[in-house]
Amino acid sequence: MPDIKLQQSQRLQLSAQQILGSQLLQLPLLQLEQRIYDELQDNPMLELVEEKNESVDSADASGDDSGAGDMFDSVERFETDRSKESRDDREGMMHFTIDNRPREHFIQAVQHDSCEEKLLKDLSLQEGMGRRELLIAAEILGNLDDDGYLHEELSVIAEGLESNGIDADEGDIEPVLGRIRYLDPSGIAVRDIRERLLVQLEVKTGGSPEGASLLASKVLRNHFDDFLNNRYERIIKRLQIRPAQLEAAVGVISTLDPHPFIASSGEGDYIMPDFIVTYENGRLTAVLNDRSSMSVQVSEAYNEVIREKKVPTEDRKFMRNKLNRAKEFASAIAMRRHTLIKVIEALMQFQYGFFVKGPEKLVPLVMKDVAEKTGFDLSTISRAVNGKYVQTKFGTFELKYFFSGSLPTEEGEERSTKIVKQDIRRLVEEEDPGKPLSDDRLAALLEKKGIRIARRTVAKYREQMQIPVARLRKKIF
Repeated sequence: MPDIKLQQSQRLQLSAQQILGSQLLQLPLLQLEQRIYDELQDNPMLELVEEKNESVDSADASGDDSGAGDMFDSVERFETDRSKESRDDREGMMHFTIDNRPREHFIQAVQHDSCEEKLLKDLSLQEGMGRRELLIAAEILGNLDDDGYLHEELSVIAEGLESNGIDADEGDIEPVLGRIRYLDPSGIAVRDIRERLLVQLEVKTGGSPEGASLLASKVLRNHFDDFLNNRYERIIKRLQIRPAQLEAAVGVISTLDPHPFIASSGEGDYIMPDFIVTYENGRLTAVLNDRSSMSVQVSEAYNEVIREKKVPTEDRKFMRNKLNRAKEFASAIAMRRHTLIKVIEALMQFQYGFFVKGPEKLVPLVMKDVAEKTGFDLSTISRAVNGKYVQTKFGTFELKYFFSGSLPTEEGEERSTKIVKQDIRRLVEEEDPGKPLSDDRLAALLEKKGIRIARRTVAKYREQMQIPVARLRKKIF
């Protein structure tokens, strides 16, 4: 007889309300708007709240917290003592304002580099993709970089899921990740460009490459570094092939797309910044786009009908379900707005120099800092900044832009890796085409600017920006 053991365990269960909130938080503004209209069409218990043109200073607002809608429609102001800022970087106290006034000029044509929703919709149509699998997929997609690569370990994905009450290990994540990689566009959520091209080649050939495609696969798998650096003679010698054969294989590889994540979004997509940040008279002000603050509320038209005994039980049950769904949806919309407000407030504090003086003042920042500041978990911050934009006097930026690592300077301070990358790109753009700068030389020039950086780090950043090595830049010129 087998042993019977009792084991007590605690497990967080993700409620329907939390799932809905996570879904809405991840949506970019235009897709959120469409989702709201779809819900309004589907649920007669919901109605759109008329947009208000008023802005209420929190100092004048009453202390009555009578509803989420009223709370988020008010203006939230606070002042922060920036004792660490240098005197010339501030003018007394700095005021951070969140305002809900409508701004008709918010719509801007910018490059939209996200196709997560399209991929999730495609996944939802596949057999065996239930709600749990789609939530795993959403967590994976939320961790992609701007070019669609997944640099995080699967253990990090599992931790993000666990923080939202989803118990999943790497064995659960890997199959979903595999499906994402072979969606259209193929090659999303891979680790590097070599893996991306191999996935695309497999899709292109149906998994059975022949002739030039088979040779292309061998080149990518076994001689990728030589291929990347145009060492064609070495490849020909090692594979014992004719130059014409290699030329045909390279032709196949050239038909693959190294940047499908960006290309799939299309040029000139119109997106609406969720915020506009301005700086006047020593005060930073963030205005929440009214399109972003669209609200819904539960209609009272059906209250009497639900209580009416003459109405059939099934009809009343149906209406109660719709009523509960309406309440959950209205609450999730309000919570989304609240979350975005708290995140932009934190970013305005951490990146004050950027909003006042420009990208050269960007400071190192990680999502954990914002999570601790706002009280949200890391996965919530990741969803909140993904696909959300802020308009500044220096341009329109995705909120993810404000996060980067750091490098030490001679003064003992830290400099954002994004700024260091900009310095490297600027040096390359200004170099002598006949004598391009080596990675060692780039490191030495950065050292003169007070940035301590190793040659291998320069090489890594250069590759991430897809800048060829010095000898290939000379060939290009």
